[in-house]
Amino acid sequence: MALSITKDSIDLGIVTRNVDKALAFYRDTLGLKPAGEMPMSGGGKMVRLACGTSVIKLVVNGRDPKATAPPGGIGGATGYRYWTISIDNIADAVKACDEAGYKVAVPITEIRPGIRIAMIEDPDGNWVELLQVEA
Repeated sequence: MALSITKDSIDLGIVTRNVDKALAFYRDTLGLKPAGEMPMSGGGKMVRLACGTSVIKLVVNGRDPKATAPPGGIGGATGYRYWTISIDNIADAVKACDEAGYKVAVPITEIRPGIRIAMIEDPDGNWVELLQVEA
C-alpha cells in the first residue's frame, strides 16, 4: 500500500525542555510565524510555527523527558539528526543566529555550484540546515 498524501509538506514535532528558549530561536531569530498553541496531556503544551506550508510543533511535556538525544548533529548518532529550511538570505540568517549566540555548527559552505548550506544548533542541540539555491 502506498500513502495517499494530502499535503505538499510535512509537520515536524520537536520535543524541548524549554519552550521559551525554543521560541527565541525558531520564532524570534529564524522568524517562523506563530500558528497556534494547544495544551497537551500531563500539563505540557504544543506551540505551532509556520515554515512555508510545513508546521513546526514545539512540544514541552509536563515533566522532563527520560533521555536527551546525543549531541553532534549528523555524526552524533543515527535517527533524525537535522532538517532543512530553504531560504534566499543565508548570509543574513547565519549572521542573525551567530549574533544571537546560537552555535553555527557548519558555516556557510558551497556544496555544489550555486547551492550553499549552513547548519545551526537550536537550544536543545538539534541541527537546522539552512539551504540557499542561487537563481
